[in-house]
Amino acid sequence: MFDRALGAAGAISRAGVWASGALFLAAAFLIAADVIARKAFSISIGGSDELSGYCLAMGAAWSFAFALLHRANIRVDALYKYLPSMLKAAFDVLALVALAAFMAVVAYFAFEVLASSVRFASRANTPLQTPLWIPQAIWFAGLAFFLVTLFLVTLKALLLFAGRRYAELGQLAGLPSAKEEVEEELASVKARSGPAP
Repeated sequence: MFDRALGAAGAISRAGVWASGALFLAAAFLIAADVIARKAFSISIGGSDELSGYCLAMGAAWSFAFALLHRANIRVDALYKYLPSMLKAAFDVLALVALAAFMAVVAYFAFEVLASSVRFASRANTPLQTPLWIPQAIWFAGLAFFLVTLFLVTLKALLLFAGRRYAELGQLAGLPSAKEEVEEELASVKARSGPAP
C-alpha cells in the first residue's frame, strides 16, 4: 500500500519539479528581457518582479516532495554518521515527525491566506492587478501535496522503526552516504549519456 502510494507521489513530484524548473527558467528569461529593455530602450516590460515572485513560491512548494523522496533535504550530520543504526533510525523518525508538525502549521496558515484572498477577492497592489487566489492556490496545492507525501513517508518510517528494519528506514529517510551520492550521480550521468556504443 505504502509503496504504491509513494510511487504515485514520486511520479507527481517528478512532474512538479519539472514544471517548477520551467517556471524558474521562464522567470529568469522574463527578468533578463526586462533588464535589457530598461537598459537599451528605457522601457520596462512591467510585472517581472511580481511574476518571478509567484514563480519562486509555486516552484519551491512543488519541489519539496521531490526533495523529500530523494533525500535531498539538508540536515546537519556532524554526529549522525557516527551513531549506531538504531539511534540513526530514531533521529530519522524524529526529523520526519518534526518536519510534518512544522509543515502542518505552514499549510494551515497558507490555507488561511488563500481563503482570505478568495473571500475578499484580493488583487495584487501592482499594475497587473493579479487575482491573488490564482498563484496562492497553486502554492497551497504544492504545500498540501508535500504534507500528504510527508505523512506517508513518516507513517512508513514509523512502521519500519517498530519492525526494527533500520536499514530500510535509512534508505527511505536517512541521510545518504557519500558513496550513495556518488553512485546516484554516476547513474544519472550514465542515464543522460545513453547506452554505450
